[in-house]
Amino acid sequence: MSQPAESVAHPPLGFGRDLTGRLLFLGTGTSVGIPVVGCGCTTCTSDDPRDKRTRTSVMLGLPGGHLLIDTTPDLRTQLLRERIGRVDAVLYTHDHVDHVYGLDDVRPLCFATGRPLPMYCEERVERRIRTAFDYAFEPVPAPGGGVPKVTFARIGTEPFDVLGTRVVPLRLRHGIFDVLGFRIGDVAYCTDTNHVPDTTWPLLEGLDVLVLDCLRPSAHPSHFTLAEALAAAARVGAKRTLLVHMAHDIRHAAVTLPPGVELAYDGLELPLA
Repeated sequence: MSQPAESVAHPPLGFGRDLTGRLLFLGTGTSVGIPVVGCGCTTCTSDDPRDKRTRTSVMLGLPGGHLLIDTTPDLRTQLLRERIGRVDAVLYTHDHVDHVYGLDDVRPLCFATGRPLPMYCEERVERRIRTAFDYAFEPVPAPGGGVPKVTFARIGTEPFDVLGTRVVPLRLRHGIFDVLGFRIGDVAYCTDTNHVPDTTWPLLEGLDVLVLDCLRPSAHPSHFTLAEALAAAARVGAKRTLLVHMAHDIRHAAVTLPPGVELAYDGLELPLA
């Protein structure tokens, strides 16, 4: 994929915050975000900034650079809000729209570095990206505003290295779909799931931090309910559990949780061991 036709003045590489040693919650909301368009419920009209949730994603500051998990449709807003000017690699959990369709927002990052952005994903995710962003993979891209420059690295359930750090994939079920979570050191990221396979539970032992799906109190065919998430958190026994991917059925200040479990919120930042 070629460089864009227009000439753009770019900031120095690394412009913005350095997140080395930090875990940053870019978004903590469900697929439609919070507030929900057209909704006047108490969560969607809340003045609590923790109830303003963009689509779920995190950034990890590793020794080798900034690692982004998923490219949500809110990616541009998230990066600007958090003053992030650098992404060095992307991991994908699965291929659903709210986790993939912000890919075009990496274009300025690719333009600035002049290098393709490495993206680690399963085959299904790559197929979705190549279909949804077909213009980025034409042999001769059409002239105009440019395209995201990316390279794919195929992953499965075997551990692999990204930015000098070992990543352990965690097989999860998301309704009828196989998806991935990731363990990096003593932190595990498990969004978009309603079932942890027997082979995955041992990989969740000894965690400092568990980031876990929790959609709403009532049943859902592909996400943990609040009660199910709390049961999973109790079984894992992490020192700290942060719940994400929350719908407007959950208002931050109205939820009572057991010790060691809390609702994450956009902009929350934690140290990485």
